[in-house]
Amino acid sequence: MRLPKKPAPGMRKKKGGGGGGWAARYRRCFRKETVVVTNVKAKPSYGVVKIFYCTDRHPSKKSSVNQEYGSERGELAYGSCEVSIPRDHRLGQLERPSIFRFELRENPSKHVVLRSVSSQPIDKFFSDVSGRLKKSLNREALIFIHGYCVKFDEAARRTAQLAYDLGFDGAPILYSWPSKGTLRSYPHDESNIIWTVPHLKAFLTDIISKSNAKTIHLIAHSMGNRALTDSLRELVLEGFQRKLVQKINQIVLTAPDIDSGVFMNIAQQVGEAGKRLTLYASSNDKALKVSKQFHGFRRAGDAGRSMLVIPSLDSIDATRVDTSFVGHSYYGHNKSVLSDLFYLLREGKPPSERFGLQSRKIKKGIYWEFCP
Repeated sequence: MRLPKKPAPGMRKKKGGGGGGWAARYRRCFRKETVVVTNVKAKPSYGVVKIFYCTDRHPSKKSSVNQEYGSERGELAYGSCEVSIPRDHRLGQLERPSIFRFELRENPSKHVVLRSVSSQPIDKFFSDVSGRLKKSLNREALIFIHGYCVKFDEAARRTAQLAYDLGFDGAPILYSWPSKGTLRSYPHDESNIIWTVPHLKAFLTDIISKSNAKTIHLIAHSMGNRALTDSLRELVLEGFQRKLVQKINQIVLTAPDIDSGVFMNIAQQVGEAGKRLTLYASSNDKALKVSKQFHGFRRAGDAGRSMLVIPSLDSIDATRVDTSFVGHSYYGHNKSVLSDLFYLLREGKPPSERFGLQSRKIKKGIYWEFCP
């Protein structure tokens, strides 16, 4: 802002031209500039993603929005969440406060923040989901089932980040089971993932019959794959297969913490529940290595020589692009995996027609590998 020059000491102030001397002209100029600045509408520094949820966690009755649901078992509950995503969000990042950056509080301009959790009666929930689907282009629903050591608020933020990064136009839905959210609670989570199967099964049945979704995609992570695969297998064996296939398009298993031998026994029924079954695995997955030592058997999410290659399953090795320390959450933060998920959900093409994948032939058959 350019201001009028102040007269030199001893000089006489000029009359006319608006009057009032240097100070008055300064105030007029300043007021004019101030009006211009305040009339400019700044762009919001973040966007808001609305997701829906179903959970069998017990409400915690705590005042913090991040502690709306705890780790105890409860009845099925439904609702929606609003999650903010910063405008400068980087693909695959779940931005959180860091003490190394002297960030002690959440800031929606910098972090992915859970802003609200609103519970709803079941009828209102399905009415809102159907309303969201009607506004979307292809009436698609994306259901995400989280894994071990995940709290409700963490799962809600991850679901919103996935929907945002995948540019998902339909209704993103979180199914959250009562994981305790601590590393030491693996036995607790193993018990609850078995306990939640009939609830997830009932929820999937309701989504298929009560929503107006034309297409449903299912993504599970880690231990959450156990509940998803068991639920789908039971539905298929109960004769629900035709309705499932009419609705369910993509079934995506990411870093599944499932006994590989057990999975091979049920893979056929699981594959019959949808149009395509995809497995993402990695040799760098330290969490699955610990699980293998704990159980004594390799996991379905292991890659390399342990890579599962069976009919009706597209097995994809993410080892070469998975550079994270633990190597267990590449489904959500690796750009190559997110890109592949994007085209898988949008176009439903087989691996041979998706960019960045190369086939690898072994005695058991063919699997696919990311090429960095």
